Amino acid sequence: MTGAPEARAIRVLLVDDQPLVRSGLRVLIADTTDLEVVGEAGTGAEAVRRAAELRPDVVVMDIRMPGMDGIEATRLITGETGAVRVLVLTTFDEDEHVYGALRAGASGFAVKDMALEDILAAIRVVAAGDALIAPGVTRRLIADIVRGPGPGAGPAAGEGGFRAVAGITEREREVLTLVGRGRSNAEIAEELFISAATAKSHVARLFSKLGARDRVHLVITAYEMGLVAPPSR
Repeated sequence: MTGAPEARAIRVLLVDDQPLVRSGLRVLIADTTDLEVVGEAGTGAEAVRRAAELRPDVVVMDIRMPGMDGIEATRLITGETGAVRVLVLTTFDEDEHVYGALRAGASGFAVKDMALEDILAAIRVVAAGDALIAPGVTRRLIADIVRGPGPGAGPAAGEGGFRAVAGITEREREVLTLVGRGRSNAEIAEELFISAATAKSHVARLFSKLGARDRVHLVITAYEMGLVAPPSR
């Protein structure tokens, strides 16, 4: 009797203009059994080329690089195929970088001073199709959304970003509101007195109708629509 086949390792492309940073991440990932570095890039343009060649599961992307920055590289990579997901990992967590990276199609935003295990966990979360924003960044992101996107924040809705909100049902609007409040599918089901499967179906339809890649982008849309108010300070 043969055992179950081993799960395929998550294929990672490392992008940073500092070789020392890439080397450190490579060593960190080499100590895991479920992650594998398949390539590296030192510029945004090289990242776009390598992502097209290697088709990694996750691109770990720096933002500030010479020439094409990480936000533009993210936009090109995620626009080419939805199969490659981007986790932005940077020393900079100013509002415009968070908002710009997520609007460009990134599925997560982490900072380099996070614990090493948290960085590995972030890669796994993004690879699994979920979304992640580093603790401490969310409040600034929400504040930036409420103010409106600033220069370099990425395209506005209807201009290559999220498609204009149209055709969503009242129930889907309720679900979107709860997603914006950080509720899981199970919690949405409980609050709306529906099954978990039905809640999951509503969320899936919202992804399609709003052109969102993941729950982070649904949260952004909920705030942009005014369905969720920023927390009082």
